[in-house]
Amino acid sequence: MLHRRLPAPVDWLVAVAVGLFAVAEEVSGRTAAPSRGHLLLWVAAGLVAAAGVLFRRRAPFAILAVYSAANVALLVLTPQMAAAWQFYTQLVLLFTLLSEVRPRGVKAVCGLGATGAFVAAMLAASSPPSGPGDVAVALVMCAIAAGAGLAVRRHRALAEQAAERGELLAREAVAEERARIARELHDIVAHSVSVMTMQTGGVRLMLREDQERERQVLTAVEETGRGAVDELRRMLGLLRGSPADVPGPRSGLDGLRDLLDQVRAAGLDVTLEVRGDPVPLSAGLDLSAYRIVQEALTNTLKHAGATRAEVTVAYTPRELRLDVVDHGPREGRPRPGTRGSGHGLIGMRERAALFRGTLTAAPLPSGGFGVRAVLPL
Repeated sequence: MLHRRLPAPVDWLVAVAVGLFAVAEEVSGRTAAPSRGHLLLWVAAGLVAAAGVLFRRRAPFAILAVYSAANVALLVLTPQMAAAWQFYTQLVLLFTLLSEVRPRGVKAVCGLGATGAFVAAMLAASSPPSGPGDVAVALVMCAIAAGAGLAVRRHRALAEQAAERGELLAREAVAEERARIARELHDIVAHSVSVMTMQTGGVRLMLREDQERERQVLTAVEETGRGAVDELRRMLGLLRGSPADVPGPRSGLDGLRDLLDQVRAAGLDVTLEVRGDPVPLSAGLDLSAYRIVQEALTNTLKHAGATRAEVTVAYTPRELRLDVVDHGPREGRPRPGTRGSGHGLIGMRERAALFRGTLTAAPLPSGGFGVRAVLPL
């Protein structure tokens, strides 16, 4: 697992706490334990242990192994009662190790063994001799540190899986929406090319008999157009995949009133306001604007619990602005507990981005929710 080059602030905090605790315990004298000589050496040992705690995430197993081996050697070669900071530092290192490595891996097993050796040496060197209560307390505290480390690792793994799944679902939603947009735009292009081909054929039939060169040019245009239409149909078959994927009749902003009638029948009181002078839109832009309003109203019906909404279509010389605002649930009623997957918003943003537009969606201070799309003309 990768870590930052510098320790995180929480690592500094834990390391400083361990260092201060070790120095305070050695200087002031350990409670219920005989004082030990070489005070400066033990203070230095406490500061070295704090440094190990600071960089423990860089090499959790190596630091725990070295710390455990050094303490076991000291407790065996110079029998004397261990300080509390030595035991607590061991617990911190055990927690870190089990939160970083695989629970059933070699490092985890060896780390538990090293901690067990440290605890055994500590209890053996205690004065007066340790009783069953001391052993039970030490084992319980080790179990708590180990369990906390395993829990943190599991929580981190679940969070990473959730983030990866969310990214995957978002990418799938983008791909699905782009395929849907491609199907609709291919329909539009195929229709336009068909009309152009038919008009070219009509012009060809109107030529005089002596206009053979013009007739050949128009015939070539017709054949090219028919070939393009055939190719578009083949591409559409690949994009649709199955008859169930075939979109229904094309809609545009002219069909908004029919859409609002359907929404009202579903229980949402929605109004429409058109500002500015409507201008002719390209078929793709017209369809995408309609789909954005349709998806926004669908989200309102599914997730907002609102009873009233407003749709505003504003035409300006340079842009088309769409606003869909709901007023939230009635006073005293909470919003529904179900939340959407976010795929609807992703689809609307894809449609806006297709025409170099922008889309914003956010809760309103009044308690409702607003969606605004700005599409350049």
